[in-house]
Amino acid sequence: MSENNQLRDAFDAIADPTRRQLIRLLAEAEEIPLHELTAQFQMGRTAVSKHLTILKEAGMVLDRKVGRETRFRLNASPLREIQDWVAFYSKFWSANMLRLNQLLEEEEE
Repeated sequence: MSENNQLRDAFDAIADPTRRQLIRLLAEAEEIPLHELTAQFQMGRTAVSKHLTILKEAGMVLDRKVGRETRFRLNASPLREIQDWVAFYSKFWSANMLRLNQLLEEEEE
């Protein structure tokens, strides 16, 4: 796990399309109440809450109580692990494609 001592892996947290949609919605707003998030999906409040719990366990979502309402916001720092992983393979494929291109050019000569 990362240095934040998270309960869940970031890759596991983003594996589900609903959770990726929740991340996108949270990224577009400073803070969103649970009822507004639930309205964006064709599932009940309990199901959305379960997805948010998984994101919270990965450290990607923070919540706070305001009266009887729970509001959520994105903590994007755990996404850096994913970004770093993708960047590594992006460099890997770019280098391999460059080599392949060079080999093809040498064959043409």
